[in-house]
Amino acid sequence: MSPRVTFAVAGRVLRQLRRDHRTLAMLLVLPCALITLLWWMLSDLPGDRFAVFGPGLLAMFPFIVMFLVTSVTTLRERSGGTLERLLTMPLGKGDFLLGYALAFGLVAAVQSGLAVGVSVGVLGLTVEGSVALLLVVAIADAVLGTALGLFVSAFAQSEFQAVQFMPAVVIPQILLCGLLVPRAALPGVLESISNLLPMSYAVDAMQALTDGSSSGEVWRDIAVVAGFAVVALGLGAVTLRRRTP
Repeated sequence: MSPRVTFAVAGRVLRQLRRDHRTLAMLLVLPCALITLLWWMLSDLPGDRFAVFGPGLLAMFPFIVMFLVTSVTTLRERSGGTLERLLTMPLGKGDFLLGYALAFGLVAAVQSGLAVGVSVGVLGLTVEGSVALLLVVAIADAVLGTALGLFVSAFAQSEFQAVQFMPAVVIPQILLCGLLVPRAALPGVLESISNLLPMSYAVDAMQALTDGSSSGEVWRDIAVVAGFAVVALGLGAVTLRRRTP
């Protein structure tokens, strides 16, 4: 792998995104709109319900959006023959995936900054811990969605199939991450499964920050999420095919 080639791939992806206004709106505006919709739904309920559900969804929405956009975009590159043409050049699979991860990681940083800014600065989400660390967690979640999207795109043969991976990869994590039912209250088998899912640690980190838990626990959860992202990128490099049959 070459840093020069990786940065060239990242620059190409960013230029494409800049011209694709609808995808940019989905990446940058949609998570903020969904979080605002949640706040509005809960605004008339007794107690600060947004403080209960907001942190978990602040971790979840960027993850879901980045997963969908990345998996579909990568599949489009392969099915359209772009990846095959690129790989005839001095470009390895690692360069391709790292370039995509870097480009979408930068977008994820902007996306997470907007989502955290809206949640804390506009909607009044209470954060006992560091807001900067909250942003780090949100970025890690979005990068995780990017890495998993790159990985699962290798197994899809059409954009529709890429979207079909969402029920298998994303929805179980939503159900078991502790957002709906505390993980300690889950049946033993489901609790064990939740311990193996990266979104569980992302939600734990968000909730720890809003509850004022120690930053050491938060950094531990961030390290777990980052580790899952690195493994997903590695598996993506191994399984990535030049084109869809």
